[in-house]
Amino acid sequence: MEKFTKESLAKFDGKNGNSAYVAIDGKVYDVTGNAHWTDGEHHGNLAGRDLTDEIAQAPHGKSVLAKLNQVGTYED
Repeated sequence: MEKFTKESLAKFDGKNGNSAYVAIDGKVYDVTGNAHWTDGEHHGNLAGRDLTDEIAQAPHGKSVLAKLNQVGTYED
């Protein structure tokens, strides 16, 4: 599995044809094509970032992660 850093993950922002990835708890997930992630954005959260703190405050919590493909690991 690919290892991502803050800089490398930022390239996967869902803009201009880029894939959309998010990091949560040290794992990187692909949200590309997910209907809730239009143009790399979901309720003000942006793809290409570590959203560990943000998902803790989301109504759905981490339950949605089971539906996503893990594409790598994240090291801050």
